[in-house]
Amino acid sequence: MEPHLVNRSWLEASALKALMEAFNQGGNETRIVGGAVRDALLGEEIEDIDCATTAVPEEIVSIAEAVGFKAIPTGIDHGTITVVVENVAFEVTTLRADIDTDGRHATVEFSKSFEEDAKRRDFTMNALSIDAGGEVHDPIGGYRDLVHREVKFIGDAETRCHEDYLRVLRFFRFFAWYGAGRPDRDGLRAVVRTKSGLSTLSVERVWAELKKTLSAPDPERAILWMRTTEVLSAVLPENWGLDQFHWMVNAERDQGWDADPMRRLQAMFQPVDGVASELSKRLKLSNEESARLKGFVSELPTAETCIDMSVVDFAKVLYRADRPGIIDALHHVFAKLLHRDENGRDRVIALIDFARDWERPLFPVKGADLKERGYREGRILGNALIDLEGKWVESGFHLSKDELLGML
Repeated sequence: MEPHLVNRSWLEASALKALMEAFNQGGNETRIVGGAVRDALLGEEIEDIDCATTAVPEEIVSIAEAVGFKAIPTGIDHGTITVVVENVAFEVTTLRADIDTDGRHATVEFSKSFEEDAKRRDFTMNALSIDAGGEVHDPIGGYRDLVHREVKFIGDAETRCHEDYLRVLRFFRFFAWYGAGRPDRDGLRAVVRTKSGLSTLSVERVWAELKKTLSAPDPERAILWMRTTEVLSAVLPENWGLDQFHWMVNAERDQGWDADPMRRLQAMFQPVDGVASELSKRLKLSNEESARLKGFVSELPTAETCIDMSVVDFAKVLYRADRPGIIDALHHVFAKLLHRDENGRDRVIALIDFARDWERPLFPVKGADLKERGYREGRILGNALIDLEGKWVESGFHLSKDELLGML
């Protein structure tokens, strides 16, 4: 099966043409590899473009600087240099061959062989490359697997997983994005036999891979197979069922919402604060991610009571609530109502839209205003401010500063 580029227009971009021209001189050869090749063959939009080259890192920097490109040594120890051309960033990596692997890291040496570099990659669909003339090179037969949506390891699947246990998770990530039907039998057998090695990986690598899987347009089948093979419980022991996960993915499809890995993660664990805190700590989530988990848990009970509220009353709730948390919680309320075919769905959508656009009003009274009226710093002043703020909120934020101070 001859590879056919469905999408070729991106190859004519001036920045890419300038890069390829510069790095295909002096005996060197450079090709486009990775996601850009897969997407071009499938006719999808091209985003980031990565390149592989016979030039060693020092040459990459020298060539780039000689023609006025910016060279950033983002991963020079691994042979990767980020080259910026016309404000477009390209990752350019020297061809490599594996010398030794331990399940987490590989010892590599630089190579001049594109075929050798292709053989060290994980899946057949990742071994494709495009040269400067637009010709697709397929040394492993990955094009057939790509168009048939079959995620297959290169060579012996179990051996490839032992080389880097992250490939256990990558198998499901690529299946979520590119797979169809049932996962490859040899691949499934390999991940089952090697999943214990996941415990040797850093949680940062595990979460990064899991997050990419959850970001797929429809990761349900991949997540289901992860659960069936017990890979999911190995990396996410907090998961307590996939019913709500299915509801959320279905709601996203129904409403045209963007795929949100955090909302999907929220749907996979019991919404209890202690569970959210432990999950955040174990996976070393970012502060923003951790706040979203905890906010969702704390606001879910409130969100479930908001359906029959007026806009004024909902605004009062928003003033006291964690706004991102209640927005997330309302998404989950909608997903449940949609699954049960219950009334109130339109109202929940209206509340979500209102919460997104709502700006928190500023309480007009400050401590200094009370001090001017004889209050001293301390508990009495603090309680007076709390009391006035409560009255202001109950008024629908309408009471003026003078009206509030007149209540003292």
